[in-house]
Amino acid sequence: MRRLLITAALLSVCVPAPYAQQSPAAKATDLDAFMAQALLRRDTDRKNLSDYVLDEVEEFEVLGPGRVPYARMRREYTWYVRDGIHVRSPLKYDGIPIPEADRRAYEERWIRSEESRRKYRTNRDEKRAAEGKAPAVSVPSVNEPRFISESYFMDFKFEPGNYYLAGKETVDGKNVLKIDYLPTRLFDDNEPGTDEETHEISVTISTGSDKPEDKKTDAQKADEKKKEEERQKKAEERKQKAAEERKKRDERKQRGEKDPDQEIDRKMDKTSQVTLWVDPTTHQIVKYTFENVWLDFLPAGWLVRIDDLRANMQMGQPFPDVWLPKNMNIHAGVTIALGSMELQYSRAFSNYRKADVSSRISIPKRENR
Repeated sequence: MRRLLITAALLSVCVPAPYAQQSPAAKATDLDAFMAQALLRRDTDRKNLSDYVLDEVEEFEVLGPGRVPYARMRREYTWYVRDGIHVRSPLKYDGIPIPEADRRAYEERWIRSEESRRKYRTNRDEKRAAEGKAPAVSVPSVNEPRFISESYFMDFKFEPGNYYLAGKETVDGKNVLKIDYLPTRLFDDNEPGTDEETHEISVTISTGSDKPEDKKTDAQKADEKKKEEERQKKAEERKQKAAEERKKRDERKQRGEKDPDQEIDRKMDKTSQVTLWVDPTTHQIVKYTFENVWLDFLPAGWLVRIDDLRANMQMGQPFPDVWLPKNMNIHAGVTIALGSMELQYSRAFSNYRKADVSSRISIPKRENR
């Protein structure tokens, strides 16, 4: 998670580590018991959100000194179900309708990516079953749609003794409890069994003919096969690199040396705060925010300094007693030689509806220019 948030891309899924083993200390409080129920509801509800499709708007913005815009991106999507897979279908890119051929190509890449994720998750569950372990609760299920997985990017674990009641507030007309959470093991990219393969999806806006291709040529099939082989090769290289990193960490530990990555993880935890707004009656987490209050300890401060780092996710209730992601935002302020800059990334989810595998989606026609 540290690498994801600090790299400035601000676009992917972060997965926290399991909470540190608690020392035989404080007795569990009523607030600990309350948060245990809230996190259990979060994990339980997450397994039951695959029956819906939606519309989505994704935005990314870079602001320079004086908040002058350097770069902006706005993409619009609709989601539908094909063969049991939630497919993200592009509609517009910066206001320009996506050509039919490009839309279909994007969807095919998306489906291949989802099939690969399902294969990974199936193997993960089978491995746990073979080891006699119960199914993991707080990791994505085999068929979990990606808008759910990516909305739960801050998948913090239960840490008794680290919750503090900050008061009562109102969110979307609901009376909720505001709870501060000070994590101790939120940043760790090395938890076994939680690494998800990520696949970048890109959309190319063509300016020529938009005639869709109903059949793939032999050359296209060969090209796709080559790309798949390259993807598998890169996946193996990532696994090998991870194994080498683990070996190096073990060697440093045997020599009594401190792991620099773990030192940064520890300092990130000490300067992080998560705030949650929870419905006291249903134990539903309706909103949470994350922020780092101090990041001067990060390396390469002479080149780029991260002034602030914030993220939040809010749930909505499009149907009675059904809570679904409403929006998520990530903001980073950095200082470089040119001056202060801001990076903002957001996704808004709307128009939820029951998934209907027989329904059709309507794609806006491209305007004549």
